[in-house]
Amino acid sequence: MTVVPEAVTASGGKTPGLLARERIIAGPRFNRWLVPPAALAIHLCIGMAYGFSVFWLPMSKLVPGAPSCGSAGFFAQLFATSCNWTVPAVTHIFETFIAMLGISAAIWGGWLEHAGPRKAGFIAALCWGGGLVIGGIGVSMHQLWLTFLGCGVLGGIGQGLGYITPVSTLIKWFPDRRGLATGFAIMGYGGGAMIGAPIAVALMARFAHGEIPGVASTLIVMGILYFVAMSAGAFGFRVPPNGWLPAGWTPPASASKLITRNHVHLNRAWKTPQFWMIWIVLCMNVTAGIGVISMASPMLQDVFGGRLLGLDGGGVLTTAQKAAIAASAAGLVGLISLFNSLGRIFWASTSDFIGRKNTYVVFFVLGILLYCSLPTLGHLGLAGMFVIAVCVIISMYGGGFATVPAYLSDIFGTQMVGAIHGRLLTAWSVAGIAGPFLIAAVRQAQLDAGVAKSLVYDRTLYILAGLLFIGLIANLLVKPVNEAHHMTDEELERERSLQHEAPHVTANASQAARGGFGAMGIVAWALVGIPFLIGVWIALSKAAALF
Repeated sequence: MTVVPEAVTASGGKTPGLLARERIIAGPRFNRWLVPPAALAIHLCIGMAYGFSVFWLPMSKLVPGAPSCGSAGFFAQLFATSCNWTVPAVTHIFETFIAMLGISAAIWGGWLEHAGPRKAGFIAALCWGGGLVIGGIGVSMHQLWLTFLGCGVLGGIGQGLGYITPVSTLIKWFPDRRGLATGFAIMGYGGGAMIGAPIAVALMARFAHGEIPGVASTLIVMGILYFVAMSAGAFGFRVPPNGWLPAGWTPPASASKLITRNHVHLNRAWKTPQFWMIWIVLCMNVTAGIGVISMASPMLQDVFGGRLLGLDGGGVLTTAQKAAIAASAAGLVGLISLFNSLGRIFWASTSDFIGRKNTYVVFFVLGILLYCSLPTLGHLGLAGMFVIAVCVIISMYGGGFATVPAYLSDIFGTQMVGAIHGRLLTAWSVAGIAGPFLIAAVRQAQLDAGVAKSLVYDRTLYILAGLLFIGLIANLLVKPVNEAHHMTDEELERERSLQHEAPHVTANASQAARGGFGAMGIVAWALVGIPFLIGVWIALSKAAALF
């Protein structure tokens, strides 16, 4: 994507900086359908977070012939150079950048509303791309602390800023289809691993030296690639003038009571019961979904075993049969990536028609039924139905992420929805840490108690269904915000003035952004669409092993 011309500047004299928000206010020849590709360019890059598991095993084999650092403990491994890191130690990188995602989004969400998506997106590119480069240097030096600092901390900040950068902008460009707009962007986060993971695997093989996997060079190269792609997305953003509406569209006269036409300031929004009810909704949905994602592959192998190959339950499996079973489980992982991504656009778009609250009712009621059915499907040996149920569950997991920004804009208005969304993402941070810990603890306790591997997931799945019930209750308690929390006209004008938008720009809002799609639109969508479709093809190819 290239910089789109026709941006109206707000300053009459001094030219604003290249990254300034007033520099990217859309002019009359801009088309709003150029904004989703910019958002996808960023989310497809940071979505590699879901594919980071391809690094764990190679990172445990960086010192040929050296013993494992397992006996040294986690903190000793941070500085150890003469032994191989353990897989559990390096997997904490994922937890670190998911935690930092929520923290950074909460801290800088308000700043982003004033700075604009170009500046925020470019800083996200610096942090995520630069964090991977620093992490690669840490791997090359065999310093785990530096890898954590780069990929985990700095990369996590890039994750947080990159995740919320497009949200507010897209909602303001698509007031008529808020769910569709946010679904487009956040679909990219779910699909990033479909593209990034195969690239990472290929690069590690290309840069390998004998028995040493090419992890360091892969992280550095991918960091540079992601920086370039995310920067292109950041410079492709434009924001609509205040008061802009799509041509021929007016807000419906009989809007739902849950869709406000006013705005709530960030400082008040997070203190309302509605915020915390939606926080619980997201946290429960994510915790349950992460539970299935984290154990889907081993669960399929442990529950069905040889039955995946049409064999009876008993007997010792050959090496070839075990490999075939593992390939089937890998196929499920591919399907999970696909449904995680496509579920975001499907459910978010559906919410435009049935409402956000009703969409989450579907998530929780259908989710409870599916989670409770998985143990029975396993006992009956119905692997096909089991896989279908998991895929629907994961689609709703992804759909929850994509629907919640539109939910927030309905409840709190559009003026500060990006900042409010940033605060809400702390629910993801909590779920990203607590979810896997809970699942692992329950599973291990049952194994220690002598429960068979094929039955060890039953109680865990019922617990996850219980979490969804808590989310259902919280969702049903969401009501319109009390009018006392709405911003006054003076407060709204003061907030908009912090965006450095000139009065004449707002006055001419109805004439802005009426341009055609053109060749630039085709190129922009091709640049993000072709890699995404390649990722879909790879995921489907892996899934073929299931059948």
